[in-house]
Amino acid sequence: MVNRYVALGSSMAAGPGIQPRADGSPRAAGRSARNYPHLVAQSLCLDLVDVTFSGATTAHVLTDSQRGAPPQVDTLDGTETLVTVTIGGNDIGYVPMLFAAGLPRFTRSFPVLGARLRALLDPATRESALSEVGESLVEVGRTLRRRSPDATVLFVDYLTLLPPQGVPAPPLREPDAALGREVATDLARLTAAAATATGCGLVTAADASRDHHAWSSQPWTTRFGWPVPRRPAPLHPNAEGMRAVADMVVAATGT
Repeated sequence: MVNRYVALGSSMAAGPGIQPRADGSPRAAGRSARNYPHLVAQSLCLDLVDVTFSGATTAHVLTDSQRGAPPQVDTLDGTETLVTVTIGGNDIGYVPMLFAAGLPRFTRSFPVLGARLRALLDPATRESALSEVGESLVEVGRTLRRRSPDATVLFVDYLTLLPPQGVPAPPLREPDAALGREVATDLARLTAAAATATGCGLVTAADASRDHHAWSSQPWTTRFGWPVPRRPAPLHPNAEGMRAVADMVVAATGT
């Protein structure tokens, strides 16, 4: 019996900074041995092939190499029992947008950096990116179903980072936090739509984590800040969040 599990996706699946780093993984991948793919594989006694990679976009899943790593779908050989994918946020600049919002406002007036920051925080630019990522997510689902026809294929959406309206999220200002919430909501909606359109399953980590945002008393993600070695990356899942997502994935398999 084949018990092969392939995990695809970006840093939200890789778990940068959650110790220890996965043995043999590229440092640039930020791949943790305690990310949700590893925890799922341990729970279900599956042979894990984890190709999650920080900074990955849907193009890196489908067609493009990333820092010497081949497109992630090249890992699929049709013998998989389980495939998971968490992707799309880097296509729309979701976390970079939140980082831009957390920087001092005077940085937006810098000649080169300021233009980049203003673009990240421009609602029209984000809306355009969202319109494109929806089609890309559908293509991801179609490709995974075609490459692994006998597998359980699960889209796993993003853990909630931001608190609800009215709850402060310093250093983010409310207009920027509001834009972040809108982007997160749209990304979750597009991920769900792609799963439905392609016959894939969906793990709704975003909904399950609304009370565990980064500014909550029991966060599953980290707040804005500067990266600290050997600690979970800012605005990313922490160890508790990865465990929670792993439990959701296991439940979604019906095992």
